[in-house]
Amino acid sequence: MTPRIAVIGSGPAGLTLARVLHRHGHPVTVLERDPSRDARPPGGTLDLHEGLGQQALEKAGLLAEFRALSRPEGQAMRILDTDGTVLRDWPPRPDDRANPEIDRGQLRDLLLGSVDVQWGRDVTEVVPESPDGVLVHFADGQKETFDLVIGADGAWSRVRPAVSSATPQYTGVTSVETSLDDVDTRHPDLARLVGDGSLAVYGVNRALVAQRNSGGHVKVYAQFRVPLDQNTNLDPADVEAVRSSLLALFDGWAAPVLDLRHGTAFVRRPLYVLPVSHTWTHVSGVTLLGDAAHLMPPLGAGANLAMLEGAELAESIAAAPGPADLDEAVRAFEEQMWARAGRWANITAAGLERLVSPDPSEALALFDEVQPS
Repeated sequence: MTPRIAVIGSGPAGLTLARVLHRHGHPVTVLERDPSRDARPPGGTLDLHEGLGQQALEKAGLLAEFRALSRPEGQAMRILDTDGTVLRDWPPRPDDRANPEIDRGQLRDLLLGSVDVQWGRDVTEVVPESPDGVLVHFADGQKETFDLVIGADGAWSRVRPAVSSATPQYTGVTSVETSLDDVDTRHPDLARLVGDGSLAVYGVNRALVAQRNSGGHVKVYAQFRVPLDQNTNLDPADVEAVRSSLLALFDGWAAPVLDLRHGTAFVRRPLYVLPVSHTWTHVSGVTLLGDAAHLMPPLGAGANLAMLEGAELAESIAAAPGPADLDEAVRAFEEQMWARAGRWANITAAGLERLVSPDPSEALALFDEVQPS
């Protein structure tokens, strides 16, 4: 009898797992809270690493399609001082396939393919060891049972409480995101500064990053240290108040990248993390992937790890000789995931401390360590 498998969440982790399972001829149910694939903006751009996200796409049979969509030139990076002086400039590397960029929406569509996602299925609770399997409760009152439930539902996972009491903790850093469209025509100074990749400016306990997406679109992220309770001081819908607050926070910094007046909408996101060595006592029939398992600062590792985990777990499931072997395959996968994710959680936690630091030279030193000479 083929095990009944449910993936909660249609982000990179869940969709990669589903695609690899489909490639192996294994049925899987993907349950997503959003009412449709286009219910909310997909987000900015991701750099997919050769040994992580790209490896996952290769396991899914999608690497060639990814390479046709990705932007190797997006690996370019420029760092400015707050007065506009260029401190570092790493030019585009169009033939370098180490970490090419792809828009999140493009990656989502690539992974979706023919995956059958059940949209509008809002999971509220997962109960292991019910008489007929793992019981999944939905917000509309419905219930379903599965042999294996995989939580790929992000930072505030509804699946996580079935295996762990851990909850995300605030890092002390908040990010405010805005978007600029048609920058080459409407904001040419900013477009020239950002170039094909990213532009960053670091100050005392604050940073500002502009990152090019496809189609003349640029995302701008303001990051700063602030107590959590101060995140409720402004209504995000009051665009003028948010803009004024940010301009005051970065007062005296150089234009044009800091001219946040161009943004027409702002999203405020306090950054949360799980403990760097988050593990749990194995629970038969339930496991976690990606941010649900190891939420860490958004420094390029999270989505890559999530996708590789999804691909690896799918392969482990497909290789299990029978239903009785499924639990041991999941247990072995968890051990492997915890070891690798723990290393990356330490790296990204230390990275955030240096990038949004009382000493801006720490950010510059970090880039000197990781960028090619």
